[in-house]
Amino acid sequence: ELQYLKVLPPCTPTWGTWTRSTCTHAGGSWIRPVGFDTGVKTYNSLTRRKEPLILTRDRVATWYSCGPTVYDHAHLGHACSYVRFDILQRILSRVFGVSVVHALVITDIDDKIIKRSQEENMSPTILARIYEEEFKKDMLSLKVLPPTVYLRVTENVPQIVAFIERIVANGHAYPTASFSQNPSLPPHSSLVCFVRSFGTADSDKRDSRDFALWKAAKPGEPSWDSPWGGGRPGWHIECSTIASSVFGSQLDIHSGGVDLAFPHHENEVAQSEAYHRCPQWGNYFLHSGHLHLKGSAEKMSKSLKNFITIKEFLRSYSAHEFRMFCLLTKYRSAIDFSEGSMLAARSQLGALVTFDQGAQAYLRGQLPCPPLDPDRLWDKLAEVKGQVLDALADDFDTPRAVHAVMDLVSHGNRQLQPVAEADGAARSPAVVGAVLAYVRELFGLLGVDLLDRQEGLSGSSPVVVDTVVEQLCQFRSRVRSFALAPWEAPPPQGPGSASARPRTRPDRLPLLEACDALRKDLAPAGVLIKVRGGTGSLISEWTGSTREPVLSSLNEPVPL
Repeated sequence: ELQYLKVLPPCTPTWGTWTRSTCTHAGGSWIRPVGFDTGVKTYNSLTRRKEPLILTRDRVATWYSCGPTVYDHAHLGHACSYVRFDILQRILSRVFGVSVVHALVITDIDDKIIKRSQEENMSPTILARIYEEEFKKDMLSLKVLPPTVYLRVTENVPQIVAFIERIVANGHAYPTASFSQNPSLPPHSSLVCFVRSFGTADSDKRDSRDFALWKAAKPGEPSWDSPWGGGRPGWHIECSTIASSVFGSQLDIHSGGVDLAFPHHENEVAQSEAYHRCPQWGNYFLHSGHLHLKGSAEKMSKSLKNFITIKEFLRSYSAHEFRMFCLLTKYRSAIDFSEGSMLAARSQLGALVTFDQGAQAYLRGQLPCPPLDPDRLWDKLAEVKGQVLDALADDFDTPRAVHAVMDLVSHGNRQLQPVAEADGAARSPAVVGAVLAYVRELFGLLGVDLLDRQEGLSGSSPVVVDTVVEQLCQFRSRVRSFALAPWEAPPPQGPGSASARPRTRPDRLPLLEACDALRKDLAPAGVLIKVRGGTGSLISEWTGSTREPVLSSLNEPVPL
């Protein structure tokens, strides 16, 4: 009932350590592409080392991703992989000027989908569409750019059947005994590939490492016609077919979680090279590390029931915080998820926002500071720009790039220290503006928008909410300014009395107390009112009262 792709010695099925097969081309060594050198070096799982990223076409990267099997809600393990590769694609396109043509497949027919649909008493098609839409919404919530094209397996079954037919015709696959009387198929086929069986061995298999290309349908299951009878595609063949239908016999980049390396990606390579009769189908394979719950050696997984859905996560943290969490580790590394690691990411974002606020206040002339050292800041900015570019060109090393920028931010914050008196002090707004623009631009291209504003309560417009909060803070400031207005008390009587000194009027102390109470009451709602230095400069931060972090602020310093 199955169509198989066969393994012949001396193929070595070791995706875990990635040993290249000798079955598909002489020597089995990786062939360095000829074409456009991006200036990036990336770790290639095919060679297990960093290689120059060379594209077949000038400034265009063809990129294929294995998408989700849509039978349940996506979880943080999925989110981690998709956000990390979204970051890589943003870097490639926005830093190195490469247009990324990205195809992502949705597996909408599978054993798990069929089983879940039976449990839910609904059509597998309806179930798959429901969770496909949920997945796409989750990706938008995480600020993941959509691929150039989404493709569904069920809409490509005729192409898959044709793909299998050519593999058989090329002598690299065989039908099992139940198909042996089909005159259109050879009774015996020479076989090629370097994978092993990933399921229960079938008595009709010629080798335990062979795997199914076409599965016969059971009663009540979705089925498509084929030369081998009604059935549906095996797992691996869908990706080979759909990637080939979009990109042909040459693919620049293939990405996915490290758990897909073997057997899935090895099988894809075997099938595709058997179909195209080409020496090398995919030039670069990039794999993201697993997400673990801290203290657990196992990856986050639906099958292990140790997962947190994306929707659950976004009730407590923001998409920007999760992206920062991903930026702080190399994409190939395993990553531990915990409250502590998320708070660390939130802290990093908070430092960026604090700098953004201070820089804006300085540019507006509302943050009195000692004279800056502009030459030192200009030099530091140029140095960091070079460090960031070098880091991103070195296998997309975002932790090193973020560290360099945070050092620049810390350098800027040390110079933007408020003072009580700064009248007549030299100002250097140009360099502060340049640093601020660079920080915003860099994190913006990585997918963290420091100007992204939180929508207000009850669906209110962000602009309306910001305006209300701004006016409230300004009103408080004017009341406080009135309460603090100095007055001269009546001079003391008698010899040796000191001269009168300005002080707060006793009858206005209740106003000050009310202002302090308002400040404390607003804090839980995300409105933080800060008084800086002895000047009374005030900055209000509006963070909203929902799950979003401090990512937007009202920088309207008002004299007290």
